[in-house]
Amino acid sequence: MDMVNRQVSRYFQLKTKQKEIELELTELRKEILAYCEEQEVYDTTFGSYQVKLVKQERKEYDDTKLFEALPDPQLWRMLSKPDLTRIASLVKLKVLTEDQLKDTYSVKQVTLLQIDKK
Repeated sequence: MDMVNRQVSRYFQLKTKQKEIELELTELRKEILAYCEEQEVYDTTFGSYQVKLVKQERKEYDDTKLFEALPDPQLWRMLSKPDLTRIASLVKLKVLTEDQLKDTYSVKQVTLLQIDKK
């Protein structure tokens, strides 16, 4: 029982620390992105770190429009929550076509931050 008590306590400590680290990472990421975009620098070196900003587009599906575009209501159960990986798989398997999905999503610009140590 004592061992489990220590494990639960340590788990709680680590989860608390994880939340703190994630908040700090989010803030640092925001500041680095803002600086790089303000300076129009997208691939550079800061000291011994290589920093890259990679622009990506991500689809954000509208549930109602997606449901209306599906040829078979059974597919909705497979997608009950739009999952980009599942939708891409169904398109790849030719169960769905891009044409059927064309008005069901919007494209969102996402900037990824990559930092590597030289």
